[in-house]
Amino acid sequence: MTVQQGMKKNDTYSQSFKALFRNLLPFVKPYKGMIAGTLLLTLIGSFAAQVNPLLVNETINRVEELLRQPDPIVNGMRLLLIISAIMLANELLNIGIQFGQKYFGEKIRIQVGSDLSQKAVDRLLTYKMSFFAESDNQTGYLETRINRGVESLIRLVQNFFLDILPLFSTAVIALVVMFNANMYVGLMALVIIPVYFFVSQRQAYRLKGWRMQLRGQRERKNHGLINIIDSITVIKSFVREKTEGEKQYELQMEMLDNQLQTRRTSYVFESLKSFIQQIGVVLIIILTVYLVLNGQMGIGAIMMHIMLFRNVSAPISQLHRIYDQVNDALIYADGFFDVLDNDDAVEVGGDIKAKDVEGQFEVNNVNFTYPNGKKALTDVSLTLEKEKTTAIVGLSGAGKSTLINLLCKFYKPDNGVIKLDGIELEDYENGSLRDNIGLVLQKNHIFKGTVYDNILYGKLDATHDEVIEASEKAFLHEQVLLLPEGYNTDASNLSGGQQQRIAIARLFLKNPPIIFLDEPTASLDAIATEHIKMSLDAIKEGRTVVIISHSLSQIVEADVIHVLKDGYLVESGSHENLYKINGEYRKIFDASARSLNLDKMIDTIAV
Repeated sequence: MTVQQGMKKNDTYSQSFKALFRNLLPFVKPYKGMIAGTLLLTLIGSFAAQVNPLLVNETINRVEELLRQPDPIVNGMRLLLIISAIMLANELLNIGIQFGQKYFGEKIRIQVGSDLSQKAVDRLLTYKMSFFAESDNQTGYLETRINRGVESLIRLVQNFFLDILPLFSTAVIALVVMFNANMYVGLMALVIIPVYFFVSQRQAYRLKGWRMQLRGQRERKNHGLINIIDSITVIKSFVREKTEGEKQYELQMEMLDNQLQTRRTSYVFESLKSFIQQIGVVLIIILTVYLVLNGQMGIGAIMMHIMLFRNVSAPISQLHRIYDQVNDALIYADGFFDVLDNDDAVEVGGDIKAKDVEGQFEVNNVNFTYPNGKKALTDVSLTLEKEKTTAIVGLSGAGKSTLINLLCKFYKPDNGVIKLDGIELEDYENGSLRDNIGLVLQKNHIFKGTVYDNILYGKLDATHDEVIEASEKAFLHEQVLLLPEGYNTDASNLSGGQQQRIAIARLFLKNPPIIFLDEPTASLDAIATEHIKMSLDAIKEGRTVVIISHSLSQIVEADVIHVLKDGYLVESGSHENLYKINGEYRKIFDASARSLNLDKMIDTIAV
């Protein structure tokens, strides 16, 4: 490596280190009072740490004088009492200081960690849907990035106040005392420190690359484990337990090899540093013995300088650990702060509050491509009439759900314009816009909690009677009453059909002027579907409704049907008109009828 390359790497490291503390400063700053108290305790503790070496020196020199007196034991008792009192008082002082340092350090760590975690949550909630659709931002990767980032940062904060500051302040003061006692001994200690420092720095540098690899491996392993849990039914149905286990085993072996390399390097450097420290002790002993024999200092100075040198070398021996923690913080904090500082991912809304919404949508020449590069919509233009029911029909991948996502403003079109009541969607404030939209998906998310709380999510200030009424409209109430804990039952334990009814009950509770239904009865049985259809028919009155469904009964009753194919709008019109055209809609309709075996059903009913 050239000198310029080395300087460039050091500059990059320095910039990263500065960026780390610049990013961390806003989270630490609110606790500056506790930090000031910790720093004061650290300063006092650093002076207290030098008491024992100085006391040892004074004791040995006094004892040496007492041995020359006729009755050393009697005169020595007073010295013994004084020394004992000083040592006990100093120990009590150290206990108090350490308690304060640990308590304040732990308190700062906990509060900073809480602030970091909450900031990550608050920030993620502001991001666009496209952020979560990117491959690098899948659940496992994000979870590892955030959790490891917070862990490494709070560990750095804690160790800075509990280890780094006390150790280095103790080392500096110990070195000053050594220089004050004898300049040559101080210089000897000062010569050893750069060598020790250099070895610790090389250790941290060698470990950094493996730690960065380990970060990526942990993210992949965490994501793989989540994927196994989510896909366990498919894995077992195809008897792929061995295959999935082998995938995780290979990744685990990569991590194992990485970790062994890390440990091996650490052990080599630790042994080298221990040997260097011992060389320093030997040199200090040789020099101090020479100075004692030369009459330049008392015999107690030998032990004093050995103890002081250990105070100096102790923090240097911890440099590798400090470097490790800083590097960990740099590695994982980069990912963490990348999540927090991604301003491009923030969902931006307009200034217009959506009030008295009528529900007239106009889609003009809209194109849309997902972050993964998949083109979903091409030059789509259509109108969704207010207070009318519109069906969006097409084969899987035609762009139906994508259109709903654009109408909800979850994504922005690549180009083209979408208007609601004559105003561009981009000009609406996001929250107020979505307050006017009710969305029921094919697979709706059920939060961890009770059935009651999951329904209440549709309108947080709803009364108990309103929640029950919404449940009744969704034909859920009677089923809930049969559950052992009724509305206090954990909603995640319900069947897919019951969870779908919870989502529909939320819709009834929210009672919005615009309703988007994306396969709302896909998880329900025939009777439940009929019940829900009757409820939805009732709530459609006076509302703009857009429905995506493979249910013929819901499609044929729509006022207008738009047909999508491979992202293009190919047909629009009523059921009767589209069926006569004998185009794409006719193909989909006839295929659906055949799949339901309608001829056989009609013959059965006719009999």
